[in-house]
Amino acid sequence: MSARLPSWAWVTGLTTGAIAVVVVLGVQADQGTKPVAATTGPTATATADPKPSAAPSKKPAAPAVPADSGTGRRIVYSLGQKRVWLVDASDAARRSFPVWPGTVAPDPGSYAIGTRNEATTGSDGVPVEHIMYFAQKSGVFVAFSNAVDGSSPPPPDPGAQTGGIRVAKQDGKALWTFGTAGTTVYVVE
Repeated sequence: MSARLPSWAWVTGLTTGAIAVVVVLGVQADQGTKPVAATTGPTATATADPKPSAAPSKKPAAPAVPADSGTGRRIVYSLGQKRVWLVDASDAARRSFPVWPGTVAPDPGSYAIGTRNEATTGSDGVPVEHIMYFAQKSGVFVAFSNAVDGSSPPPPDPGAQTGGIRVAKQDGKALWTFGTAGTTVYVVE
């Protein structure tokens, strides 16, 4: 005849065993080790190295602010690079972004933001916002703006005279905030 243990002894034994497992796992976790089942073999993708296998990609740096583009707080517009920089009072570029120019380009030189208009319809029929006029050439006003729907403009009709310099929607918001009336705009080649 075999001796039978009372049911409370089984519960006590199971509880004690469970507590021991939890303690061992807690110590391993505290030491940074991971428990591995004895029947599990390593796989081709398993690694003991906690570092990621691929370095995170970095956003490429924007080109430097062009030389001879003034000093102090200003907007710099490069005709050749089709790019704008928002430069703070310490001459550090705070933001830079590409633009889509119209067919009429301002001459290189220094200008100032004049009239600002929150929204209108561009000469191409597209609703635009954050319009900031800063130059005039051959009777055509030159201004920064962005499409309300965030779209990039199609290439301008070479026969049309347009002075709109379109920017992406998020860049238009930043430009609008930065380019208050009177802000200097330096246009470079």
